[in-house]
Amino acid sequence: MLIDTHSHIYSTDFIHDLDEVIQRAYSNDVRKIILPNIDSSSVKNLLDLVDTYPHICFPLMGLHPTSVTHDYQEELQVVEYWLKKRKFYGIGEIGIDLYWDKSFLEEQIHAFRFQLELARQYKLPVVIHTRDSFDEVYQVLTEVKDDNLSGVFHSFSGTIEQANLVTDLGFKIGVGGVVTFKKSGLDQIVSQIDPSHLILETDSPYLTPVPFRGKRNESSYLVYVAQKIADLHHMTIGDIAKITTDNARKLFEI
Repeated sequence: MLIDTHSHIYSTDFIHDLDEVIQRAYSNDVRKIILPNIDSSSVKNLLDLVDTYPHICFPLMGLHPTSVTHDYQEELQVVEYWLKKRKFYGIGEIGIDLYWDKSFLEEQIHAFRFQLELARQYKLPVVIHTRDSFDEVYQVLTEVKDDNLSGVFHSFSGTIEQANLVTDLGFKIGVGGVVTFKKSGLDQIVSQIDPSHLILETDSPYLTPVPFRGKRNESSYLVYVAQKIADLHHMTIGDIAKITTDNARKLFEI
């Protein structure tokens, strides 16, 4: 069994064939799908999907850093509201993104810190977005980290030195379709990381693995990520599935 620990299949990209997407995932042994939130506009679609497939889909609640703008305080209030209202399995997707826009860096840092505190309060793991922002994210984490904070660096694309910093903090490393890209170099990094530190993800509909690169990603394609990691570590896909599924179950308590 595989667990897709990061998927946005509740997005409008899947509005016409969502049931088929879920079925294809299940048929490819992807039996659990974890759904990070983006912002207030995505909550309804996310929760509708969870309510339709409660034994397959597991929701997270958070404010994505690219949605941190002038009204981010109101968005954080939405996060707080939903955390009080129903069960979630983590805080995410949170973090810092300096790829698209650097003008709200201070606001992003504040929102990140605030949500880390929510994670501590609710005893939930965090799913961290670090696009062009590893140093900034790591600085915040080293300032606030304690034994009550756990989580994953989603869509990891850093160096082996950065990977070691992540695992030294006790966090997992999320690996998706980029590891199958020939020129990404991520395969060389992942080959040096013990699978006990890894969890698998698709980030659907983005970052589609080879052989479907360029098309819409979906959770059923997680098998290609698992196979690539198995090849890198000279293991069977069954071994990688067991290790990463155990890692995901423990982290998200599912």
